[in-house]
Amino acid sequence: MKEVRTLYVDGGEDGVRLDRWFKRRWPHLNHVQLNKLFRSGQVRVDGSRAKADTKLAAGSQIRVPPLPDAPDPADKGKLSARDIAYARSLVLYEDEDVLALNKPAGLAVQGGTKTTKHIDKLLSAWGEGVDRPRLVHRLDRDTSGVLLLGKSPAAAAKLSGAFARRKAQKTYWAIVVGNPHPTEGVIELHLAKRGVNDREIVVPADPKDKDASPAETEFVTISRAGPRASFMALRPHTGRTHQLRAHMKAIGHPILGDPKYGDEKSAPLSEGLKLQLHARSILLPHPSAGMLHIEAPISPEMQAGFAKFGFSEDEAEQNPFARRQTKRR
Repeated sequence: MKEVRTLYVDGGEDGVRLDRWFKRRWPHLNHVQLNKLFRSGQVRVDGSRAKADTKLAAGSQIRVPPLPDAPDPADKGKLSARDIAYARSLVLYEDEDVLALNKPAGLAVQGGTKTTKHIDKLLSAWGEGVDRPRLVHRLDRDTSGVLLLGKSPAAAAKLSGAFARRKAQKTYWAIVVGNPHPTEGVIELHLAKRGVNDREIVVPADPKDKDASPAETEFVTISRAGPRASFMALRPHTGRTHQLRAHMKAIGHPILGDPKYGDEKSAPLSEGLKLQLHARSILLPHPSAGMLHIEAPISPEMQAGFAKFGFSEDEAEQNPFARRQTKRR
C-alpha cells in the first residue's frame, strides 16, 4: 500500500489495541515495523499521535501511512511442505471461525530481529490475505499451551472483544517454589516494564507511576510437594506482559524454571527444568454461537516438572476455581 488512507474502527472492534487492529488487516507487518510507524508519528488516531497499546473506540478515524508490501507467496521465503505439516500438527481445534493451536514452549508467537521461526510465520500454512488466521492474544515464548486465533477479521474482532471485556476465562497450570499462604486468593499489584529488549522485565509499581498498569491474578493451590513446591492454577483477569511470572515472584513464590523471575530459592529446584507454566485451557463465547472450551495437553516441559515433584494431572479439577466462585455467591 503506497498511499495514505483514512480508515474507521468497526463497532465490533471497540476497545481493541491499535497494534492488534493493524495486525488483523496487515498480518505481514511484524512488531518491529509497527512500532517504528507508531514512534515516528505516521499513524494517527482522530488526528493525534498514538502508541501501540492505544485502545480504539468504535468510529475512530485511523490515519494509515504507506505500508510495506506483503511478501510474494511465490518467493523463496514461503513455507516448506515440512513447515506446513508442522503448523497443521499443532491444531487443537478448528472450524470456520476459530483456530486453536497447542503452542510448544520455546516457539515465539511473533518474530523480531533475531527470531525467524515463529507462530505468525507458520500461519501462512492456512493461506494469505483474508485466509490467514489472526492472533487475538499472546503467550510468552517459553509458555506452552492454548493459543487462540480468529480465521476472519470479524471472528478475530469478536474473540478479541471477549478478552477485552473479561469474558474469556484462561486457566494456566504452574509449579512454583514453596507453599503460598493463603492457599488461594487474588493478587492485585500494578506492574510496570523496566529495562530494554532482552533485559526488559516487569516489576510491581506504585499505582501513581505513569508507566504502571493494574494487574489482577487469581490463584488456587492444587497440590503440594511438601514444603518445596506447589502445583498451582492461575487465572489472569488482566493481560499484562509476564503478569503471572511477575505476580508469583512478587508474593515470594516464583515459577520454577524461569530465568528472568527466579530467585535464590527457586534456582536449585529449577535445575534441569524449563519454565513450568502452561496455558491449560480457555473458555469463552464462540464468535458464532454458544461457548468454546479448548484444553491443551501438558507439554513435555511440564511433564518433567510433574515427574520431578510427583504431581499428577488427575489432582486438578476441571475448573479449579469453581469452589472460589461458589464462595463469592
